[in-house]
Amino acid sequence: MEQEGENMLTLLSHYREMVIRYILLVFAIHSFSTSVAAMEGLILDESTDQPIVSAIITADGIEYHTDVKGRYQIPHADMIGVRAAGYERLFTRFNRKIYLRKFHPRALYLSAFGATNKKIMKNAKYLIRTTRINALVIDVKTDRGEIAFDSSSPVAKEIGAQKRVSFPHLKDFIGALKEEGVYTIARIVCFKDTPFVRAFPQLGAKYPNGTLYRDREGSYWIDPSHKEAWRYLLTIAEESAKAGFDEIQFDYVRFPDKRGLSFSVKNRQSERVHIITEFLKYARARLAHYNVFTAADIFGYVCWNDADLGIGQRVDAMAPYVDYISPMLYPSSFQVGIPGYKNPVKANYEIVKHSLDKALEKSGGSPLRYRPWLQAFKDYAFDRRNYGEKEIGEQIRASEDFGSSGWMLWNAGNRYTAEGI
Repeated sequence: MEQEGENMLTLLSHYREMVIRYILLVFAIHSFSTSVAAMEGLILDESTDQPIVSAIITADGIEYHTDVKGRYQIPHADMIGVRAAGYERLFTRFNRKIYLRKFHPRALYLSAFGATNKKIMKNAKYLIRTTRINALVIDVKTDRGEIAFDSSSPVAKEIGAQKRVSFPHLKDFIGALKEEGVYTIARIVCFKDTPFVRAFPQLGAKYPNGTLYRDREGSYWIDPSHKEAWRYLLTIAEESAKAGFDEIQFDYVRFPDKRGLSFSVKNRQSERVHIITEFLKYARARLAHYNVFTAADIFGYVCWNDADLGIGQRVDAMAPYVDYISPMLYPSSFQVGIPGYKNPVKANYEIVKHSLDKALEKSGGSPLRYRPWLQAFKDYAFDRRNYGEKEIGEQIRASEDFGSSGWMLWNAGNRYTAEGI
């Protein structure tokens, strides 16, 4: 009996010792994992050694942001992506201090045809060598709903969006531009998409009687509230990011500008703004792995209005979910001018500068979060003037006086000269 008692005490002693060792082991593992997980660093401006506020660090597909002193903390990661508005993006191993180089894209727009046309591309590269142009905006999903590269998306093939493939080897094409130091922006037309709506009419924008809506050009529009369309669009965006584009730019990221249409949500401002904002939020999450800049094109008059103009675009709502907002500030499109300037083609500087000022007033933050589209085509609404050195130069000066992160020139025919640049 005494022997059994001694044995029981011995077993209890061993058990207690095992429990203590287990607790110590768990504590040690927790302490080690905590010390490994907590990686702290600084993001600094290469030229000034000053901290960069709101820089974005991506680790394992999750975004983290620097504070007002440029500090950040992330879980353990071997490789991270770093970017900030107005700077080059960077992929690097973790370092206590990481420096970013300032960079402001000054771009020309090229259609998919233009980017693969020898004469047009030769002219674009000449301007890159001889002027301040250092970037190209290239169509990868066009106004007609065509995907310009060989996509793996079964939907793209099913709906006939791959009838013309301009870039059979997109990664090689982008790689060659990057070797020449060109910043590349993929333009993706979102909710204006005739092939998609023809294939899936239940996802199209409609009149109350159920008839599909067609715009003045005869194009169908996707109802932006359908997430099936979001997944399709973001597949194209992801493939563009994988191919090496520095930035994904969403155009026609809005409801159609036609009153009286019906959607799967109520056609009122709160719903429209919510849908567009949620799409951009979803896009940012899907693209986080690639550390790619994102941008959204907006109507010029959106800068001036507190309401959404019936299309779901409000700068204050959109700004948190993209790196850049790109207002289309073509003076010819300002039909009634702006306060104090009734003839916009005679006030090119004022149209651009005051519109950007108004947008920043609504969104807050830094002017570097804006990069406007500027007019490089003949006026069509007022006195039919050619936009040459004076007009283009005035717009560029306004953009730079505002402090934007570069600017982009639009000419649908891809006809550009050095005038004004």
